[in-house]
Amino acid sequence: MTFPSRSRACTGRSFAPALRPLCALLAALPFSAFAQDASLQTITIKAPKAAVEPVGASRADADTLQQGRTATSDTASLLRNLPGVSLQGAGGVSSLPSIHGMTDDRLRIQVDGMDLVSACGNHMNPPLSYIDPTRVDSVRLFAGVTPVSVGGDSIGATIQVESAPPEFAAPGQGRLVKGQAGTFYRSNGDGMGAHLSGTYATEQMSLRYDGSTAQSDNYQAARDFKAAGPAATDKPTQWLRGDEVGSSSYKTRNHSLAYAVRSDAHLVELRLGLQDIPYQNFPNQRMDMTGNDSHQFNLRYQGQYTWGQLQARAYHEKTRHAMNFGQDKQYWYGPANNVPGMPMDTEGKTTGLQVKGEMPLSARDTLRVGAELQNYRLDDWWLPSGGGMAPDTFWNIRDGERDRFDVYGEWEARWNPQWLSQIGLRSSHVRSNSGPVQGYNGNYAMEANAFNASDRKRSDNHLDLTALARYAPNANASYEFGFAHKTRSPNLYERYTWSTGGMAMRMINLAGDGNGYVGNLDLKPETANTLSATADWHDATGERWGVKLTPYLTYVNNYIDARRCSGSGGMTACTSANQTASTGFVYLQFANQDARLHGFDLSGFTDLGKHGQWGQFTLSGVLSYVNGKNRTTGDHLYNTMPLNARVALTQRLGAWTASAEVQVVDGKTRVNALRNELPTAGYGLVNLRASYDWKQVRLDVGIDNLFDRFYNHPQGGAYVGQGRTMAATAVPWGVRVPGMGRSLNVGLTVKF
Repeated sequence: MTFPSRSRACTGRSFAPALRPLCALLAALPFSAFAQDASLQTITIKAPKAAVEPVGASRADADTLQQGRTATSDTASLLRNLPGVSLQGAGGVSSLPSIHGMTDDRLRIQVDGMDLVSACGNHMNPPLSYIDPTRVDSVRLFAGVTPVSVGGDSIGATIQVESAPPEFAAPGQGRLVKGQAGTFYRSNGDGMGAHLSGTYATEQMSLRYDGSTAQSDNYQAARDFKAAGPAATDKPTQWLRGDEVGSSSYKTRNHSLAYAVRSDAHLVELRLGLQDIPYQNFPNQRMDMTGNDSHQFNLRYQGQYTWGQLQARAYHEKTRHAMNFGQDKQYWYGPANNVPGMPMDTEGKTTGLQVKGEMPLSARDTLRVGAELQNYRLDDWWLPSGGGMAPDTFWNIRDGERDRFDVYGEWEARWNPQWLSQIGLRSSHVRSNSGPVQGYNGNYAMEANAFNASDRKRSDNHLDLTALARYAPNANASYEFGFAHKTRSPNLYERYTWSTGGMAMRMINLAGDGNGYVGNLDLKPETANTLSATADWHDATGERWGVKLTPYLTYVNNYIDARRCSGSGGMTACTSANQTASTGFVYLQFANQDARLHGFDLSGFTDLGKHGQWGQFTLSGVLSYVNGKNRTTGDHLYNTMPLNARVALTQRLGAWTASAEVQVVDGKTRVNALRNELPTAGYGLVNLRASYDWKQVRLDVGIDNLFDRFYNHPQGGAYVGQGRTMAATAVPWGVRVPGMGRSLNVGLTVKF
């Protein structure tokens, strides 16, 4: 393509006036020496080569995203059909993706390029909860050997979720005005919601608004899994049926405003985000979210120069998070004490800067370089609420800090039409610290004083390396194989939570297992070495049939698992009985151990052809298996997904699309003895979906769990969704969170 030289672009009519100061600044930077002489009238730029798709990379297709928006308000669920992905249960909009046995902070999850951090001792506000499914335009997953240009501070996969890019009016069109509105209803839980978006654009300016709201009551399992009764003894009018999953309701509101300006070679975009979650209850946590307010600022620049492409981003996100008991849970001291529950508050601030460039060095070689800076601040405090807690506020984490600085370089070479290689190196420096803490009263003084007297500053240096190659011998096959060495430092909750009091430990739980946890100042960073390969067989066009097989093997040194805690003192829950308990909930401390994970993903599709008046049929499927082992203790890793498969038959006939999906999950027998994890039985589910797309209107309908099959999801966690959930023994152990029963889902979208 061609565009004006930069001297003309900064001052001429071809460049938006709002961008002229930025353009002049960029022209003054050292890399301007790569530019051609300003006296030339035009510069010709060849389009950069498409980036290599690494081992295990995949995308969610548009149909899957649209159908998912009708069936769920949980953005993580949009990934469920991708190879290697399963979901760890949480709240209705906050489930955690699990990929090849790794979950949560072991994954790098980016939302519109931002690395957001969960600000909660139960990780109730994970990154994907900050974007509504109706705003998601694309989902990209790097599940195998992740290039250093998209990795960092993680030992597992990378997930990139993007909202719609800015749209501009076509040349000569003048103005572009468009939008859409939609609504949905889900029978199970009486869920409903709506969304609205609108765009106003010229050839050089784009303005877009997105807004959405969603809410649901508690959902029902396919049959009774507990006794019916009151939600809590001090709320006798709040009755829960035997099949009702307590604390599974939610309500959420999201708003986004995007403004972008462009010239022929430059784009600047500003996104502002606002989230308000009045409540989101959690059936596998002892507390509920009673508020989550988030404000996001996201500024990015993209420019094309003679030497290549430059991208830069600056973002800031502030979260104010609150927990207490929802309507299905109660404070264990009872109504006689007249206490206002147990308020627990969190404030997190994340600020990030990213700069990256891509430079074609020759017809064969491409160089990618970049630098990233992230500053994270966290305060986590619990106001006294009676029962001997007053007068002091409990500081779980005070003045928490976690700062990261990365630089990386990546060399990609296309040696010939058959061979491609990519080698990358990333250096990271992570510093963390925490201020002095205190407990509710003197009972916590000994532990608080010991923590405050310790050296809490930590500094970790990481060096990540990835190397992969692709070999395509012919038009019907390609083979990829690679190695990755990756590192992750502990998060603030793993490192700095300090109290072994039973109540305090029950408030720290990143796994949804009902157990209590305490941090460990001596934790070392996790280091993972991964070997992965992918064989991809397909027809010459890639549209008639395809089969892809990806085996992988990962060894993790200093894997952050846990051990039964031990100690002494008036408040500690780390008793001798805790050491030997083979049933019930237990108390654990985060600890470094070694782990091994291996498995495979098998996916494929075939075009079954057209059949008269019935249209075209396609058969597709995914089969995934992972095995995780703690090499230090010999125990199985917690919350891994057993062998599972999805097979779907899809029909397309004009504007009509329909699919029948069968999901099969093997029984979970490899359980984690340390946490007293419970096994689950195997199950099979049938889901039906259909859509009809007119020019301006789309109707989506579906039935999940058609035959109303009862099942316990292997990653659903322990059921602590009702009653006196903070009491050590009041919640019955041995009940898992069941899956949702049959649900009829209907969605309507209108474009204008």
